[in-house]
Amino acid sequence: MGCFIEKNILVRIRKDIEKCIGKTVILKANKGRKKTVVREGILEAAYPNLFIVKINNDYDSPRKVSYTYSDVLTGTVEVTVCTKSEPEEKIS
Repeated sequence: MGCFIEKNILVRIRKDIEKCIGKTVILKANKGRKKTVVREGILEAAYPNLFIVKINNDYDSPRKVSYTYSDVLTGTVEVTVCTKSEPEEKIS
């Protein structure tokens, strides 16, 4: 029963992320050993097992990072959608 519930949650997370393709997001990623990285980028694509965010840095050329939906489920990555008309929406 627990596996079925977890799969439903992953499907819901994937659908929430798919709705936000093309929007600006803030990623807060836990890199282990008390290292946390905060990045802002554009949610570029969502695939069955992962999603891709295009990061624009002032110093580097644009780069892409990918995370799985289970990263969002476990809290390793927090995704916050930035919209001008509404308050920020956190996907979890």
